[in-house]
Amino acid sequence: MHRPALSIVIPCYNEAACLDALHARVSAAAHGAVGGDHEIVLVNDGSRDASWAVMQRLAATDPRLVAINLSRNHGHQLALTAGLDLCSGDQILILDADLQDPPELLNDMRAVMAAEGADVVYAVRRRREGETFFKKLTAAAFYRVLDRVTDTPIPLDTGDFRLMSRRALDALLSMPEQARFIRGMVAWVGFRQVPFAYDRAERHAGETKYPLSKMLSFAFDAVTGFSTAPLRFASHIGLWLFALSFLLMIYIGIGFFTGSAVQGWTSTMLVTVFLGAVQMFVLGMIGEYLGRLYVESKRRPLYLVADVAGPVRGVATLGYRAGDGQMGEGDTPRPSERPLE
Repeated sequence: MHRPALSIVIPCYNEAACLDALHARVSAAAHGAVGGDHEIVLVNDGSRDASWAVMQRLAATDPRLVAINLSRNHGHQLALTAGLDLCSGDQILILDADLQDPPELLNDMRAVMAAEGADVVYAVRRRREGETFFKKLTAAAFYRVLDRVTDTPIPLDTGDFRLMSRRALDALLSMPEQARFIRGMVAWVGFRQVPFAYDRAERHAGETKYPLSKMLSFAFDAVTGFSTAPLRFASHIGLWLFALSFLLMIYIGIGFFTGSAVQGWTSTMLVTVFLGAVQMFVLGMIGEYLGRLYVESKRRPLYLVADVAGPVRGVATLGYRAGDGQMGEGDTPRPSERPLE
C-alpha cells in the first residue's frame, strides 16, 4: 500500500473545544505542503469530554484523518508514542492539540529539512505568549538544569513540536522504555538535527494539561531517564561527609586533650538530622531507579487501543491493538518489514 508523504501526529486530552479549528488549520497546512498525500493522526488519550465523538465526526468527513481512541488515559508521552507507532508517513510532524505551535510553519520546517539535509527539525521557542511568569521561569530553569545533569545534550527551550524523517522515527520506535521523555529520546538517536526558531502562541481554547504536579513528574522522568547524576550524588555527598567527619574528629580530639567541654546537644542533633535527611534522599533516589527497573521488567505494552476511526496503516509494535498480530485489511507492515515503494 502507498505510504503518505506526511503524517501529522497529535495527542489530545479534553480538547473538544479545539478540534474543529485544529483540523481546519492542520488540513490547510498539510494540503499546502504535500497536497492530498498526507494523514492526520489524532490520539484520544482517555478524554473526559466529547473529544472522541468530535474525532469520529471529523474522521467520517475526512478520509485522510485517523482517530485512535486509547483504552484509558496513558499520559501525553505515551499517547504521542501511540500516534507515532501507528502513523506511516515519510515525514512526521509532531504537534500539540492546543494550537500553541502553529501548523502553518510546516512548509518552512520542510524547507529547512531539505536545505540542511536534516532528519529532525526541532522548534525552539523564542517567545511564549499567554503563559504566566511562573510557568516561563520554571520552564527555563527545567531545561537548563536538565542540560547540566543529563548525559545526552537536549536542546534548550524545545517541546515536542518537530518534523522528523522516517528513519529517525524508526530509530525512536526501536526504544521500548516505559518512562518516555520523547524530546530527549529524539536527541539521543542522533542523525542530523537542526533548530527552527518560532514564537509560541496562546492556547486556542481550554486550559493547560500540565499543572505543577505533572510538570514535576515530567521533569523527574526526564532526569531519571537520561541521567545517572542523582545516583552519583550519593557518592559525592559521601565524600563531602567523610571530609566533614574527619574535621569533626579533629575538633573532638582537640577538645578532649585540652579538657574543654563539648557542648553537644544542639550540634549532635543538627548532624544527626542532616545525615538522616541525606540518607533518606539517597535511598529515595535509589528506590526511584529500582522502581523504574521493576516497571520495565514487566514488558507491558506502552499503550492499549480501544477503538479506531479511519484508515490506520501502521502496526502497533510498542502497544496493543486488536488484529495487529496478523495483517488485516487497512494495515501495512512497518517500513523495516517491507520494501520501500
